[in-house]
Amino acid sequence: MGSRAAGTSRLWGKPALAIIGVDVPSVAMSSDTLVPAARARFSLSLAPGTDTAAAMEAVRRHVESHIPFGAEVTFTPGGRTEGFAGDASSPAARAMLSAMGESWGVPAVCMGVGGSIPAVNILNKLYPEAEILITGAEDPDSRAHGANESIHLGDFENDPRRGPAAGPIKRPGLTLA
Repeated sequence: MGSRAAGTSRLWGKPALAIIGVDVPSVAMSSDTLVPAARARFSLSLAPGTDTAAAMEAVRRHVESHIPFGAEVTFTPGGRTEGFAGDASSPAARAMLSAMGESWGVPAVCMGVGGSIPAVNILNKLYPEAEILITGAEDPDSRAHGANESIHLGDFENDPRRGPAAGPIKRPGLTLA
């Protein structure tokens, strides 16, 4: 096993391909025969600065070089968006990190996630002088965009955007104080 730093570097700085959908016969309709047709959709996550067209072409070449004998493959690329990397040393980022650290009582952590959100790079190109900050209220068990995604309501209590005057979060039958 590699080091934690190596794993983090791979997670945030290397491409990742995930199959996000497959059309094949269902288990209920399956039989011990060759499948006449199948279809798959994938998501390709890339680090900021990666040429998305070149990456898609590399996937196409890989798929087309592994076609089973007699099979016909149609490769249809989907939409692409360039990655975004914010500047954690900018004045706005330093102020946000300080406020988050004060709110939670521990130093804030910068993580390389969400860099392929399409609207972020659009905003960055429209307003290059803007300091874009992407934040998320997540705890280690949030499983963002995964199965059983959730957030602990206490995370909202510490959100520095609420301010101390907002008081505790109240819900019917539940008060977070």
